[in-house]
Amino acid sequence: MHGPASPGWLLVALCAASGAYCLLRMRSPVEEQRRTAGAEALMGFGMAAMAVPAAAATPPRWAWFAYAAVFAGAALRTLWSVRSSPHHLHHLVGACAMVYMAAAMAASPGHHGHGGGSGIPLVTGALLVYFVGYVLRSGARLLPVAAVVGDSVTLRGTPRTLGWGDRPELSQACRLSMGIAMLAMLVTL
Repeated sequence: MHGPASPGWLLVALCAASGAYCLLRMRSPVEEQRRTAGAEALMGFGMAAMAVPAAAATPPRWAWFAYAAVFAGAALRTLWSVRSSPHHLHHLVGACAMVYMAAAMAASPGHHGHGGGSGIPLVTGALLVYFVGYVLRSGARLLPVAAVVGDSVTLRGTPRTLGWGDRPELSQACRLSMGIAMLAMLVTL
């Protein structure tokens, strides 16, 4: 993405750390959590790769098309999941936002903005509004959660202590971080 190198590297680190945590969450015994964590890991690592400052490495134009293809595939897979559970709608919006950003970067590699027009394009503006709302909602959902070490959950009739990879407040913090990162990437687009 375009922008200064130092904040860009911080964005890369944040997204990569979120992606790594999501990979660890894929070890959960809860199938739905594994599936969600996999989609979020892909998003985190994809965002980290796209956020590498242009001064450090300028990917060839075909790389942006590759990003668009990967996230279009993720969007199609998520679209299938949304049919059974609307909970995955955010992942669909995120994957579509990644396709949009990759396409914008392929169309104008090396320059700032969207090419000549004034103001914010409609799609970028709509995505900014969506992600601002998502970040505010995610942040508010973190406030009342009280983390107690040793909480337990019943899995298939057996009480089980939650591991740190199964903590709902950690996964919510991860989602919040990726939402903020998505906002930063959209603003610099």
